[in-house]
Amino acid sequence: MASERDAADTMPLRVTVQEGAGSRKPAAGRRKKAVSLAVVAVLLAGGTGAGLLWAGRGGNGSEPEAGPKVKKIAVVRTDLSGIREMQGTLGYDSARTIRSAGEGRVTWLPKPGATVERGRQLYRVDERSAVVFYGDTPLYRRLDTPGSIGRDIRVVADNLKALGYDIGAQPAPGTVVRQQAPAEDPPPMTTGPGPGPTKAPAGQSSAPDGGAGKGTEASQEGSPSPRPSQSTVREGDGVLTTSLMSAIERWQKAVGIDPTGILDFSDVVVTKSAVRVSDVLAQPGDEASGDLMTVTATTKSVTVPVESLDIGSINSGQRVTVVLADQSTTTGRVAAISTIVQANQDDDGKAGQTKTNVTVSLDDLQAVKDIDSAPVQAQFQGESKKDVLAVPVGALLALREGGYAVRLSGGRLVPVDTGMFAKGLVEISGQGISEGMKVETTA
Repeated sequence: MASERDAADTMPLRVTVQEGAGSRKPAAGRRKKAVSLAVVAVLLAGGTGAGLLWAGRGGNGSEPEAGPKVKKIAVVRTDLSGIREMQGTLGYDSARTIRSAGEGRVTWLPKPGATVERGRQLYRVDERSAVVFYGDTPLYRRLDTPGSIGRDIRVVADNLKALGYDIGAQPAPGTVVRQQAPAEDPPPMTTGPGPGPTKAPAGQSSAPDGGAGKGTEASQEGSPSPRPSQSTVREGDGVLTTSLMSAIERWQKAVGIDPTGILDFSDVVVTKSAVRVSDVLAQPGDEASGDLMTVTATTKSVTVPVESLDIGSINSGQRVTVVLADQSTTTGRVAAISTIVQANQDDDGKAGQTKTNVTVSLDDLQAVKDIDSAPVQAQFQGESKKDVLAVPVGALLALREGGYAVRLSGGRLVPVDTGMFAKGLVEISGQGISEGMKVETTA
């Protein structure tokens, strides 16, 4: 690669210069020198920079009326870091709407801004409390049958244990458990000829697990009684043991629910953690079938809608600097990248850019303790390079055959290879390029 270039080897983009009314056009056939002001726009992955290209004088010998101001600057050795800045919103995490799982009338609701932790009531319907438990699986059935197995039962067991109740031992995964009759039902009995019920005759078992009968258990009418079902405990399952039901009964008494040991799915609201009441949507006396309130997590984060074309440059765990409204900053990391792509609409109602929400968790929540919600700027840390040679982007000159060069203070053009662009600087390398050498750049 040649180390020097003539100005005529640059590729000019002409700028029209207004001439006076009496100016003469050049004579036909007169050789015209390539003279003009050229501009090259360099579009970057992490930003946009512009370099200006210039060459000698016009063919008629006149100077341009206005041209770029040029100054000399030294090539520096520095660290470059790419930053992408995007608009985001600071607020509380994981908003959701709470609806009552049971029927009745609302008799109590919390105030907006209240924090409700594990074991505390979130609302009351017909004066029956609905209490917050932590977990991933909501209660979806009435827990009244000893031997029942499921992840919802594991949620109950874990929460009662965390609240200090003795739940007894839980069967290990792989254990085969027989499901008994519902706790509120009497044990299987047959009706004899006398005035009252009697125990099952010999050869038929009155035990809920079926006992040693021959499979011909029958009532007086002769219909077969169902055999107790049995299931195997899987990883993550809980079992509704008699000890757990006793713990439920003690807990019910403590929170003001009838102490039956039977848990209805409307008695518990399962959340991932403590919740903050952001808005109350109902009033005492309303039917409980509608929306009662909206709640969020008690922690704050920043939500950044990122255009789908740019989402590939953002990774989980990536460092982020958050600029608040007062220009103070705090730091965080990318905590989640949504899998839902949203299409915005333009002013004409047509689908615009598609965007994906990126959630940024904050390292220091005290920095935003007095802010519930606010627009912020999220600066995503991108590629970084250390100890590279760099000049202002305005020092780049476009060559006619492609590529770039810089002009030394003496007028020589030296071709360069470009690397990373960041904050108005560009990484350069090439034969003869060294730290401290003076190059021309736009002022």
